Amino acid sequence: MECRPTKDEISAAAGSTVPDLIASGLAVLFCGINPGLYSGATGHHFARPGNRFWRTLQAAGFTDRLVRPWEERRLLEHGVGITNLVARATATAAELAPDELRAGRGRLERKVRRYRPGAVAVLGIGAYRAAFGRPKAGVGRQPEVLGGAPLWVLPNPSGLNANHQLDDLARAFGALREALTRRQAG
Repeated sequence: MECRPTKDEISAAAGSTVPDLIASGLAVLFCGINPGLYSGATGHHFARPGNRFWRTLQAAGFTDRLVRPWEERRLLEHGVGITNLVARATATAAELAPDELRAGRGRLERKVRRYRPGAVAVLGIGAYRAAFGRPKAGVGRQPEVLGGAPLWVLPNPSGLNANHQLDDLARAFGALREALTRRQAG
């Protein structure tokens, strides 16, 4: 059921966490930068109205209908999980220190080794560049693997990211979906 937090609840969510949505053997583990305050207040990933993550998943073929943040557990049925580089909720990702992002890479790698997803997709080019020490990385499949899984970088679906519209996001996420489908068929 949808939960709309009050302004006070949103403000009070600073530093809170949102539990990982994860299981062994997922097709893909999406890795956000960190939860926003709205997500921290609701306890659901990508919960702020205007975040395009859920519409992008549907448009790219990861889900057959629009899943809402409060229904996020349904993603596991589609082989999709969600985690974050940094667990603590902030008003903006700009509040994160570079060393927090770098430490997040190590935590992400341990999760990937434990849960063994078919691929990992970091959502946010700037965060990926900082966390992985790849200042020139672009969108798409990366040359390295993480914990044995192919590594992708996709644009951040936040409504604040005006550089990428829904069609752009759907194409980028769709390329990952096609690669996963080819891998499963092969």
